[in-house]
Amino acid sequence: MNERIEQLKYRLNAYYKAEMAVLSGQKYQIGTKSLTRADLGEIRKAINELETELSNVSNGGKRKVLRAVPRDL
Repeated sequence: MNERIEQLKYRLNAYYKAEMAVLSGQKYQIGTKSLTRADLGEIRKAINELETELSNVSNGGKRKVLRAVPRDL
């Protein structure tokens, strides 16, 4: 389990770095050569998925209650 958590943290850190690289300049050109970085939307989607997965693995797969409806019985 700890190895899985470490892998997820490593990947998440890589996506955070990629996000910062994209934010610093999505596309640039030097002379006749140009470079376009990865899609920011895809990076953020992957970050959200990894954060969710890391949270689930860290909590032992237990889900938290997101919403409760009080009932008068």
